[in-house]
Amino acid sequence: MGVAGLFVSSHAGHGIAYYGGLLFFLFAMLFVLLLVKVGYDEVGEGAELSEVPGYLSKFAGILMPASRSAGPENIVVRSIGTVDLRDSLAKGFSDFMLRPTHLIVLCVIYPVVGFIFARLTFGYDILPMLFPLVSGFSLVGPLAATGLYELSRRREQGLDTSWWHVFDVRRSESIHAIGTLGIVLALLLAGWLFAAQEIYELYFGSWVPNSISELAHRVFTTSSGWQLIAVGCGVGFLFAVVVLTISVVSLPMLLDRNVGVVTAVRTSVRAVVANPMTMAIWGMIVAGTLVLGSLPLFVGLAIVVPVLGHATWHLYRRVIAR
Repeated sequence: MGVAGLFVSSHAGHGIAYYGGLLFFLFAMLFVLLLVKVGYDEVGEGAELSEVPGYLSKFAGILMPASRSAGPENIVVRSIGTVDLRDSLAKGFSDFMLRPTHLIVLCVIYPVVGFIFARLTFGYDILPMLFPLVSGFSLVGPLAATGLYELSRRREQGLDTSWWHVFDVRRSESIHAIGTLGIVLALLLAGWLFAAQEIYELYFGSWVPNSISELAHRVFTTSSGWQLIAVGCGVGFLFAVVVLTISVVSLPMLLDRNVGVVTAVRTSVRAVVANPMTMAIWGMIVAGTLVLGSLPLFVGLAIVVPVLGHATWHLYRRVIAR
């Protein structure tokens, strides 16, 4: 979010979008500083230089645990089919309907902020980046859904599923690993935004539209516009495949087990390789429902996002043996 905010601020000129993007960036930096503060408190003020290797080893444990039993080769990956996808979606919808007030806290903010974010870009030279920005937020969606995974996990264990338990994620044994993977997803978002900007300039140069209708006319009525669509969608597809591959199983696993980032990501890759067609269908379901949820001014995302979040947890349960 901080990367996206800085990107908007640097391209929006001096106006509301400029200060809004800068505010997003500052909030993100504040969050990072809080994480550093937590880490500093854990180390303690009296830490000596000789203790530094121990802390570095602890950080290395976040990436890859020393225990071989936690390695991905010891985690059983099942083969699944479309029946499992339907079951995961059904259970995800059931979790959502059990306590639909979750959307008030977690998901209404998403479409509202998305709508405001889109509205603030009108009239600025960032207008051509509106679609990449909106679609790019799906790249960090798996991280934003960790609270939903926690609610589904609690319901599975017969525990209380009140909305405030979404914050229990911060007490997870793998919270640092989750944060590390979140940074990776944020970097992928930044990469997509810069790639989209380069693609736009490749076909349209420095041309800046004065309105959405003018932009749409040039995109859909010129050969360069169709080339922009083809190349942009192709590159965006690659980013989406990478995110799906490294996160479809890893983030739920990090919440469920005390494993390292490397183990979780490698297991996620194994799950996709073992079920290429099924995971491809899942990716299309996610992309399609997000598009449909975005059409009515992003309001549909208030239902789509939580259902997909809960369903992802149940998909993880289907793919990875306990």
